[in-house]
Amino acid sequence: MLDIYDEFRNLVAVLDEHEIDYALCGGMAMAVHQRPRMTIDIDVLIQAESLDKVVAIAKEQGYKIRGKDLSFANGAVEIRRVSKIDTEAGDLLSLDLLLVTPALREVWDSRVESDWEGGTFSVVSRAGLITLKQLRKSGQDLDDIKALEEGDRDA
Repeated sequence: MLDIYDEFRNLVAVLDEHEIDYALCGGMAMAVHQRPRMTIDIDVLIQAESLDKVVAIAKEQGYKIRGKDLSFANGAVEIRRVSKIDTEAGDLLSLDLLLVTPALREVWDSRVESDWEGGTFSVVSRAGLITLKQLRKSGQDLDDIKALEEGDRDA
């Protein structure tokens, strides 16, 4: 059975080992910003020039299924998906690699460090996460924006 937190822990360790800059985003970043919710994938913002190296690293970690390239918000958000499957349990876990585009430069530049398990990892800021979710505007994104904005008022 695939454990999303173990997978994230391993991914962060390997990215740090290879000195690749990244920022956690998506559903897992919601938890960092005190608004936890269920998620079924790992979303990581990376620079486009790191893509080939990150895909190769992911492949070494078992992410051997290359998904279709995704683009939305008129190209402001570009996603490259790789997935792995646990054949015994039938679990599928996707790693969505969001590329830093000109529209996401401010989100990238505002990323922050978060403490975790005696170390740190990089995550998009609360404002950056809201920006990403405003670009997509799915039902889940709109719910997340509301929760993040309520968190701003609670602080």
